[in-house]
Amino acid sequence: MNKTENESNSMMLKMAQEIAKHIKNEISKTQLEIMINANSKLVNLYFNIGKTLEENSRWGNKFIDNIAMELKLSFPNLKGFSVRNLKYMKTFYHEYKEEHEFVQLVAQLPWKHNITLMQKIKDKEIRKWYMKRCLEEGWSDSILIYQINTDLYYRQEKAIKHNNFNVTLKQNSDLANNMMKEPYVFDLIELTENYKEKELENKMLERLKNVLLELGNDFSFVGNQYKITVDNQDFYIDLLFYHIQLKCYIAVELKVVEFKPEFASKMGFYLTVLDQEIKDENDNPSIGIILCQNKRVDYTLKYINKPVGVSEYKVFDQLSHEIQNKLPTQSDINTHFDILN
Repeated sequence: MNKTENESNSMMLKMAQEIAKHIKNEISKTQLEIMINANSKLVNLYFNIGKTLEENSRWGNKFIDNIAMELKLSFPNLKGFSVRNLKYMKTFYHEYKEEHEFVQLVAQLPWKHNITLMQKIKDKEIRKWYMKRCLEEGWSDSILIYQINTDLYYRQEKAIKHNNFNVTLKQNSDLANNMMKEPYVFDLIELTENYKEKELENKMLERLKNVLLELGNDFSFVGNQYKITVDNQDFYIDLLFYHIQLKCYIAVELKVVEFKPEFASKMGFYLTVLDQEIKDENDNPSIGIILCQNKRVDYTLKYINKPVGVSEYKVFDQLSHEIQNKLPTQSDINTHFDILN
């Protein structure tokens, strides 16, 4: 085979790979659209069945029992029409029959998610918040339950008070606020009773998927003890992440003591170096998160001109047994990240 034929075959192979990649993307996109469309149709079906059941409520509960029996006889291999599920459909319709915005949201969520939200969240504005986060983060039902049981909504509301993002960030301050929690909850096994910062860091690295789940899907791990050099002197950032949606570096410092004002000053120094030496022109200003055992921020952050947030953290054995039992299993977490990848 001569040189011209080799070049031609190489070009053909490259073109085939590019076209195959395009086709695979189209297939994946279509598969996702089919899944979303199918889920929407199923949820709409349940909504309409719920409407019919509510309109015939005068016949009592035995009426639903008889409906379930008739459906089982007609569709013996079809699941989802048990007495309990039919009652969920009736409740589902009653909850959202006059809520047009909710109807649009619930149609995008799997049925199991909708049941969980109806059962666990009575305040509809808070329920809407969790719905939107489910769609943004791609939570499985077990992850949704975990986020509700650990009061994610209230932890994020509380965290807004302990950062200076609204002052120091010209844009994306709302998005930056949404990544903060108060406290952060980490499932870190086998920490010794009087653990040091290095041990905490090592355990966080061992259970990195758990840590990323708590931080948020948009966090990408860059490194630990990340070295920066100023005037021939080396400094080390405990954990460095990149936030995909914010398009910026996130420096995390771990402290096993109560917050001290000098922690914020040191973080401001780290962020200045990251902005001047590491980030490129397309990145937004770097953000710092200081995680402490206890926190009294007072007025410190008002005098820091870099975006810094301070939060407490809790580890697994500091939580009540009730909360511990509601944490997702490692299998749940692995499945969550497999879906995202």
